[in-house]
Amino acid sequence: MNSSIGTDTRSNNKIVGGARRPSRFQIGPWLGVLPFFIFSAMFLIGPTLILGYRSLEGTDGALTLDNYRQLTSESVLSAYGMSIRISLTTAILGGLIGFLIAWAVSIGGLPRPFRSLTTTFSGVASNFAGVPLAAAYIFTLGRVGVVTALFKLLGVDLYRSGFSLYSFLGLTLVYLYFQIPLMVLVILPALDGLKREWREAAENLGATPNQYWRDIAFPVLTPSILGTMILLFGNAFGAHATAYALTGGLFNLATLLIGQQISGDVLHNPGLGYAVAMGMVVIMALSILVYSILQRRSERWLR
Repeated sequence: MNSSIGTDTRSNNKIVGGARRPSRFQIGPWLGVLPFFIFSAMFLIGPTLILGYRSLEGTDGALTLDNYRQLTSESVLSAYGMSIRISLTTAILGGLIGFLIAWAVSIGGLPRPFRSLTTTFSGVASNFAGVPLAAAYIFTLGRVGVVTALFKLLGVDLYRSGFSLYSFLGLTLVYLYFQIPLMVLVILPALDGLKREWREAAENLGATPNQYWRDIAFPVLTPSILGTMILLFGNAFGAHATAYALTGGLFNLATLLIGQQISGDVLHNPGLGYAVAMGMVVIMALSILVYSILQRRSERWLR
């Protein structure tokens, strides 16, 4: 028995009670994650630190807090408000529509090829944004777009009726193009994680389908749904190229305000632009934190 408790002279591992206990520190696993830390430092932590430093620079190059004081101005608060408004709108609408599509292809009984088609399209559409997406909508729903001309042939003038692609409603429609597919891709695993035994047990106990969804399925899926909507909010909140290409920079969004301050000819205050960007970083970090908490809570049921 005494020979089974001791120190193995051939390695740094200790043997306790006949079982080999690994040493407290091993360099091997850390070498595996070293590229990740290097990548994070170069493209995430480093740029954030540089952004924070430049947000403290005044127009004369001296360090100042005036840039952050200007964040309370009417123009900046209006830009933040419009960005939050369109992000919340597209997150809620995209979340609801995307959830219904995901439910149809996961539980609704649609043919399996339709699921493959939906997931493939969602993977492509969720990454189709920026200038190509804005151009596609202009060619389709612009003043001389294909759909607009088709409605005119039917006797309906969309723009005289109050619709405009270059308004809040139009920008919402454009954002929904990539928000809905992203919701489908993220929420599908959560729907697939609902155990068949839960439904069978509920049916054996006399529960109706409505009672099953109200008392079992939705409480389990709620953290995933809310977490994914927060992800959609962050996705829309940081969008820049799509709104800029669609509205020409005239729409009052936080991302467009940053571009106007950093590279604009009229509104040129790079320090303020960097300060607005730091405010967006804080909002995005809070969104990611809430998303992580909700995702961790949902994983307890869907393991």
